[in-house]
Amino acid sequence: MKKIAVFGKPANGKSTLSHRLSLATGIKKYSIDSILYESSGKEIERSSYETMHSEIISSPEWIIEGFGPLNSLDSFYQRIAAADTLVYIDLSYPVTYWLVIKRLLKSIYKKPEGWPKNSSVLNGTVKSFKTLRLCPLFWNDKFLHSIESRKDEKNVFVIRSLRELKRFANSM
Repeated sequence: MKKIAVFGKPANGKSTLSHRLSLATGIKKYSIDSILYESSGKEIERSSYETMHSEIISSPEWIIEGFGPLNSLDSFYQRIAAADTLVYIDLSYPVTYWLVIKRLLKSIYKKPEGWPKNSSVLNGTVKSFKTLRLCPLFWNDKFLHSIESRKDEKNVFVIRSLRELKRFANSM
């Protein structure tokens, strides 16, 4: 495992798991949100994001967590193609909605892992809810099949419950 892509719906534990993977392997972790957004929370120019993303995926090792711009899936599919390990966290929608709310409540005391420095967790929560409404268009059985079909060429892990997520994280 040298190039690891961690992805899934908002608040599914991607940042926390990626942090643990980074500690366990010594591989540098990159959060897509930290690349895509300035510390103020404003999205950077798309060309700047694409340049940074290309530089990262062409490096010899990385852990990249997140999805990327919803209106451009190119960088996501470039990551999937370049990665030797895919970790798809696919928690149920009721659990995911609860985790978005829990993240907001916990942010009163501590900024979420991988969150851009000065960006608003409240605005991010609203954006997460909007994103979740669109998720079934992408995170669906067809997508799951396309990820699982890569098992012959890559390490593929599909995590479907909090118990599995904890077990996977503890195995690092």
